[in-house]
Amino acid sequence: MTQSYQSQKNSFYGLGIAPKILETLDRMRFTVPTPIQHKAIPIATEGKDIIGVAQTGTGKTLAFAIPIIQHLAQRKGRALVLVPTRELAIQVDETFRKIAEPFGIRTVVLIGGASMHLQLQELRRNPRVLIATPGRLTDHINQRTVMLADVNTLVLDEADRMLDMGFLPQIQIILKYIPKDRQTMLFSATIPGEVISMATSHMKLPVHIEVAPSGTTAERIVQELFIVKKEAKKDLLAKILAQYGGSVLLFSRTKRGASKITRSIKWMGHSVAEIHSDRSLGQRKQALEGFKTGKYRILVATDIAARGIDVTGIELVINYDLPEDAGNYVHRIGRTGRAGHEGRAISFATPDQGIDVRNIEKLIKTALPISEHPEFPKETFQKATSAPQVHVYRRLKHHSRHKYTR
Repeated sequence: MTQSYQSQKNSFYGLGIAPKILETLDRMRFTVPTPIQHKAIPIATEGKDIIGVAQTGTGKTLAFAIPIIQHLAQRKGRALVLVPTRELAIQVDETFRKIAEPFGIRTVVLIGGASMHLQLQELRRNPRVLIATPGRLTDHINQRTVMLADVNTLVLDEADRMLDMGFLPQIQIILKYIPKDRQTMLFSATIPGEVISMATSHMKLPVHIEVAPSGTTAERIVQELFIVKKEAKKDLLAKILAQYGGSVLLFSRTKRGASKITRSIKWMGHSVAEIHSDRSLGQRKQALEGFKTGKYRILVATDIAARGIDVTGIELVINYDLPEDAGNYVHRIGRTGRAGHEGRAISFATPDQGIDVRNIEKLIKTALPISEHPEFPKETFQKATSAPQVHVYRRLKHHSRHKYTR
């Protein structure tokens, strides 16, 4: 391998990116592309359809933002990016703005919970990049406040999550208003059968890019599992929060549970905020911004935030409750260990959740190491009670017999 080829492989040069965008990337101190960026950008700039598979935290947004801005700078038309959650829409918009501003290309975010009046004002300014959740975009379509006839690039970001949230009917409505002669890019961490079906129906000979097997967790994340009685969870959480001094993202299965956990953490003396569907958009923005700036050390969230939080300094992710869907485990723990940093993920499972643990293991293709906290009596950590769950516990014990370490 020649030195010049190696240097090109380790930079954004040689990927077909316009000089003005390369200058912008230099100012942003983005010098080395991630694997998904290195593979996707050259193909996307050629106008080809793409199915991109990569775990969270690998730079998927920039992989489609750069080709989109480059195309819009060269020709008429607009781009539409569909995302599952409000938080993710805001994060995607932040990335786009950094690349789009030097070209005078405006963006707009169309999400529920935000002022429709303000969105109409933004739409009148002729934004060329529309970043939307399916529900709010269909509201605009029904009210004839947005037209999609000039959209020549469509991105379905986190398509599996959109289907999980029941957005398929809205996506099908939206697709009717977009020209069929377009470029379509689909990016996600997992590609279940429903997503493949959507891709084959609405894409033209897509190029499949996979930088990690579907369901793969980030390499630099240390994972631990505590099998603990339900009534002991809160005390175990207190011990763990006392041992880690950095930022913590904690996941609850329900919004009511998230509120109860938040109150408990406040009582423990930690700064904490919460994000879930019962919080207004303003409250969610305030909580996320406070978490980013360090005002809140701990953020408690439901799965609505699993893919909408892009914070590079999260030291620890805690699954206080295991997710209902095993795929969400990957997205939850992917909030730590981002941008090449090391991270840690700790999960609590009750003795009757052996099947849930097994489903996660099947997806990530590895056993979750079981830990016991040295300050808790051994009877706190139980074996599972039913036959298949006992099997899970014993298999995990075979793989990992270590005690809890910091």
